[in-house]
Amino acid sequence: MVRSKHWYRPLGHGYTGRMYIQPALLPQAKKIRASPVLSREATRRLRWMEYYLSHGRNAKLTYRHFGISSATFYRWWHRYDPRRLERLEDDWGTRRPHAVRQPETPPALEAAIRTVREHYPRWGKVKLRLLLRRDGWTVSESTVGRTLTRLRAKGQLREPAIVRATRTRWRRRRARPYAQRFPWGYVPQAPGDLVEIDATPIEVLPGLRRIHFTARDVVSRKDVLAAYKRQTSQAAARALRAAVARFGFPVRAIQIDGGSEFKATFEAACAELRIKLFVLPPRSPRLNGHVERAHRTHQEEFYDLVEIPELLAGHNALLRQWEDTYNNVRPHQALGYLTPNEYVARWQTQHASKRK
Repeated sequence: MVRSKHWYRPLGHGYTGRMYIQPALLPQAKKIRASPVLSREATRRLRWMEYYLSHGRNAKLTYRHFGISSATFYRWWHRYDPRRLERLEDDWGTRRPHAVRQPETPPALEAAIRTVREHYPRWGKVKLRLLLRRDGWTVSESTVGRTLTRLRAKGQLREPAIVRATRTRWRRRRARPYAQRFPWGYVPQAPGDLVEIDATPIEVLPGLRRIHFTARDVVSRKDVLAAYKRQTSQAAARALRAAVARFGFPVRAIQIDGGSEFKATFEAACAELRIKLFVLPPRSPRLNGHVERAHRTHQEEFYDLVEIPELLAGHNALLRQWEDTYNNVRPHQALGYLTPNEYVARWQTQHASKRK
């Protein structure tokens, strides 16, 4: 028998060579994994999951028992995989390092920035940088801005009361008296479960702009349209009442972005009509996708083809005609080429027996 010239080489201490498993004997052998050795933190998180699963999946009981926040629990619950317990380990790539970079602004320059800002408290970093350059300092706008922020956080920057009050008003967000964030897992099932409302400016004539409101039911794709002169909460409230009157089915929830036209009077109207009001996070138009797509449809199929009269009454009269065409004549691809009103009628017929 021919052997390799290295057949006599001794193996390392405790190692008896590579183990080979016959696939015919153990077909699932490739899926066998060694149990991971979890760190102390990962073991603690594993106890959360075991407690949660053994107590009827009661999340509130779990995070109260362990003294953690609901956000912390759900973050790790979404990562939990009983076959991959290492997912409960810390992701150090997203953690803030213990030793962070310290500011390198010279103390003399920092003092100069503080002096010139206290002398001109209403001037921003652009003007202050130009003043510092006249005094011989080489500094960027971002350095001036970061230094002012750092001094303000440490309480080392003296500013007039009017300046502090302005900054406080600018930063403070007024609590919405009735609106709430869109609930996680809410899925509309029936017409009226969720209606998206949005406003967009339309240039009717050169120099003449109007505000177009669209209310779209996300289940039936039925639209109610209206145009107003100004983008105010009063106009939005009138558009809401028109939508509730013309949809033909109860409206149970409204979804809006955070625009000022959907506050004050509009919010009060939702509370009066007892309609739930969901507000989307800032800068997230993709979450209002149904009504955003409706804006495009009405722009391409109505405003680009029809000459809009100068009078607002004439504009709304044409808009009502187009609304009737859209809801009763135009086939909708997402509805299997039914019109929105045909879809609503079919849905009501199919669910009439269930309501009884």
